[in-house]
Amino acid sequence: MQGYRQVVYASVLWLYLVVATGAVVRLTGSGLGCDNWPRCGDAPFPTKAASYHPIIEFSNRLIAVVAILFALLGWLAARRTAALPRWLVRLSGFIFLLTVAQIPLGGVTVLTGLHPVAVMSHFLLAIITLGLAVAVALEARRHETGAVAPLVPLVVRRLGLVMLLAGTVLIVTGAISTASGPHPGANTDVRRLFTVEGTVYVHVRATAVYGIVFAIVIAALVRRRATAPRLLMSAAGLLVLLAGQMVVGEVQYRQGLPWWQVLIHVSVSGAIWAWTAWLVGALWRPSAALARPLGGGRAAPLTR
Repeated sequence: MQGYRQVVYASVLWLYLVVATGAVVRLTGSGLGCDNWPRCGDAPFPTKAASYHPIIEFSNRLIAVVAILFALLGWLAARRTAALPRWLVRLSGFIFLLTVAQIPLGGVTVLTGLHPVAVMSHFLLAIITLGLAVAVALEARRHETGAVAPLVPLVVRRLGLVMLLAGTVLIVTGAISTASGPHPGANTDVRRLFTVEGTVYVHVRATAVYGIVFAIVIAALVRRRATAPRLLMSAAGLLVLLAGQMVVGEVQYRQGLPWWQVLIHVSVSGAIWAWTAWLVGALWRPSAALARPLGGGRAAPLTR
């Protein structure tokens, strides 16, 4: 079981790197660096004379291939791991299929000249796959250490689902904002979806909804810190990350959206999404490790 969990954790890491390096491709204007898909110009890979654009895009392709391999290993390991529920094995296989689907979708994105809808779909598919992989990782940990009853009441768990929904809206509106800004994916004149001001207006309000629901969840976890201290610590870490993200978002907007600041913003958004998925999953299906007190010893009484 430990080997299976390690493969799943590695898959989550590589899927996150797909998101982060995909952002590098987009924000450096390298989306058409390898325009003769699936080749890179006239060769299967960038030549020595190639500029940095083909190298950046091709590097993202290589990372995506590694992510596909780890997704495949995760699926195969799930099939060979005893006592795993069938739905978890099927979900692992579905994650592998989603990673493979990035290949033709990436081709469509290039062949359409980086149409903003195709670029957004490419990013959002990676985000969806990352969230599902986090759920599998949580279940792998749960089956390794043992499963326990939920540590918080039903109302808090439902608030977690609202938080996850708000986080999804946050990711989507953020993707639309990027597609409407000065970094659509290439140095060429690419059509943008909407205006930056309009999309940022919606994105900021989605952030507010997420923040309000998250604050209520944290307050509930503070009240139950005796029985769920590890959940509270995880929520506190997410709070710090979210606060830093809000600072970066404000600074990048006031400074005209320089690409490297937008890159930080997008990369942190991927981490926030993965962390949110983990926290909400842990609210509903905690592992025995989460039920242990911070100082060790026996688990605290559980709240059903």
